[in-house]
Amino acid sequence: MRNEFLIIAILLLAAIGGTAYVWPPILWSLVLFGPLLLLGFIDFFQKGSSIRRNFPLLGRGRHFAELLRPKIRQYFIESDIDGRPFNRLDREVVYARSEQGLDTNPFGTQVDVYQEGYEWIAHSIGAKDPHKMDHHPKVTVGGPQCTKPYDCSLFNVSAMSYGSLSSVAIEALNAGAAIGGFAHNTGEGGISPYHLNPKGDLIWQIGTGYFGCRNKDGSFSPEAFRETASPDSVKMIEIKLSQGAKPGHGGILPGKKVTDEIAKIRLVEKGKTVFSPPFHTTFSNPIGLLEYVQQLRDLTGGKPIGFKLCVGNKSEFIGICKAMLETGIYPDFISVDGGEGGTGAAPLEFSDSVGMPMRSGLAFIYDTLVGFDLKKHIKINASGKIVTAFHMYRAMALGADYCSSARAMMLALGCIQALECNKNSCPTGVATHLPELKKGLVVSDKKHKVANYHKDTMESFVELLAASGMDNPSKINRTHMYRRVSVFETRRFDDYYPYIELGSLLKEPYPESFIRYMKEASSNLFTG
Repeated sequence: MRNEFLIIAILLLAAIGGTAYVWPPILWSLVLFGPLLLLGFIDFFQKGSSIRRNFPLLGRGRHFAELLRPKIRQYFIESDIDGRPFNRLDREVVYARSEQGLDTNPFGTQVDVYQEGYEWIAHSIGAKDPHKMDHHPKVTVGGPQCTKPYDCSLFNVSAMSYGSLSSVAIEALNAGAAIGGFAHNTGEGGISPYHLNPKGDLIWQIGTGYFGCRNKDGSFSPEAFRETASPDSVKMIEIKLSQGAKPGHGGILPGKKVTDEIAKIRLVEKGKTVFSPPFHTTFSNPIGLLEYVQQLRDLTGGKPIGFKLCVGNKSEFIGICKAMLETGIYPDFISVDGGEGGTGAAPLEFSDSVGMPMRSGLAFIYDTLVGFDLKKHIKINASGKIVTAFHMYRAMALGADYCSSARAMMLALGCIQALECNKNSCPTGVATHLPELKKGLVVSDKKHKVANYHKDTMESFVELLAASGMDNPSKINRTHMYRRVSVFETRRFDDYYPYIELGSLLKEPYPESFIRYMKEASSNLFTG
């Protein structure tokens, strides 16, 4: 093939050169064939790609097909219920609600209700009237040591940093939160002007890089923290222990991305690469974590302080609970993320194979807090593939008090799941910093779409609550959810995730499923 290409190319060039004097239009053919011949010669002599070297020019078709493959699958091959990470039905309901369009389904479900894994809510004959219920119920976050509790919506924007998202996307999310009366988590990238200008409620997330509250050496700065946390719009503080996208993995912010603006927001040096370690340097054990919680609470004058984690070693969280009993310090909330990943770009091994999935982690966190009789002090936030009111209901059945979503809020902004978040080429302007792409996202329009999506999803949640015969979200529990095990068998969620008795981890004998972890857990050590 290579020799044939070379001979044909030489003969073609000779023919063109010989006939150009007789028939000048041949010269015009070089406009079309010249670049192709040049690419063919480049492919023939390059050494990096075996396919292109053996099949000059034709070998490039493979790369073009690879580029188109995700788009072809999404638009022409996959069914409405098979897409990943989010299927078309989930995406369409977000688009419909954000645009105040029709979000109802005709002619019945497309889901195979007899397939293993199908889940549903048990409705009640004694249903309530949803029109007489509060369509935006809230939960108060703030334990006994909190003096500035926050009335939090049951559905909020989960953590996404300015840097990962464009400035216009951040501004639209926060403006939508301001319109709809829900909270916007900043992500660990710090609080930018785009978070502050719309004046929506903020949950400031602090990661291992301590962006926005760090000294020059990267250590935590109490003074910088107090100043950054002082605006009234900053309602709660979340310490990020780990995230579902890459639990146990640090991060690198390349120096070329550290502009004047980023340097000012994150309190780092312009043009210098910044490393975020996979661990916190302010504390090294469960007791240290809780002392840090109390330090932040004191520095904010009593605002709610919590932490976010994807569950890894169960014994480590149990160790944190033991430390709560020893110190008498309680976080005001705990955000539970899932190992199935989220908006953060991550190595394949981490997003696919590290960390406990959200539902399993959520049930474990709730049960452990109940076992230590600590749940009465602490609210639980579920963050992981929450798109519809059903997802909210399911998370609350497992133990959540409220929910947050990142990717669904991106869809409300216009995200088309192009899967280019990590390439700076997002075609909708959501996850890019290229001016020519950012201009496609108009804040004055998108902020209303975010608020619309939140409003309609909350209304649907209240309707589900009413259909279950309940008037308060706190009454949802595992007995209200069912899952199909096989074509002929179904089980309630409390069969899958059996409750443990209140206070059953305070003394022996412990529940059988906790015995080994109770022995391993220590308030003075993260077991690793």
